[in-house]
Amino acid sequence: MGERDEPVEYRQKRYQPPEGATELLLIRHGASAPARPDAPFPLVDGQGDPELAPEGREQADRVAERLASTRLDAVYVTPLRRTAQTAAPLARKLGVEPRVEPALREVHLGEWEGGLFRKMVAENDPVAQRMVAEERWDVIPGAESDEAFAERVREGLGRVAAAHPGGRVAIFTHGGVIGQALAAATGSRPFAFLTPDNGSISVLVWMNGLSSIRGFNDVSHLDWSAPAPLS
Repeated sequence: MGERDEPVEYRQKRYQPPEGATELLLIRHGASAPARPDAPFPLVDGQGDPELAPEGREQADRVAERLASTRLDAVYVTPLRRTAQTAAPLARKLGVEPRVEPALREVHLGEWEGGLFRKMVAENDPVAQRMVAEERWDVIPGAESDEAFAERVREGLGRVAAAHPGGRVAIFTHGGVIGQALAAATGSRPFAFLTPDNGSISVLVWMNGLSSIRGFNDVSHLDWSAPAPLS
């Protein structure tokens, strides 16, 4: 090496997704209406379909403020209205029509649909205790099997990613779906990422069926007056 030759350096750089990878912003819907024994939630294809509570609508507005300046190639929701209502303020700001991905709807809770799940958990029902201990949804009578749930979440995310290679999309979905997606990405315990907060943002980078986590349960837009936008 000559006296005037510059040394070779390998600097650390800010993370960039691999070429062709898709960034999936997984946004949990805002807080939904409380469950009441005398007024079960209406059902859509057998699943409880509550609307947003007033605080959930406020969370939706804050999500929209957070993401309004973020480059997004599409906005996705599920067939359950709490996701569509949460996405609506952002969709209006961006002037886009949300797309529906049915596979990313919440886990089916069988006989505990319509709001009964919340009551059973709040009362520490023995089956709810077993569900937590075994980290399985399908200990609930009639609930979707964990294997079927995991497969449809994987297929739904893969379908969205395949439609937007190299892009970034916002997916308004459910706590169980987000927990499943992140557990699959890390090979963790099934319930390790339950439950993200209402209105939170988690980030997956997806490529060729493999995913990595770039963020979990970001609620800075809910807790602070001026959160930094996602670049």
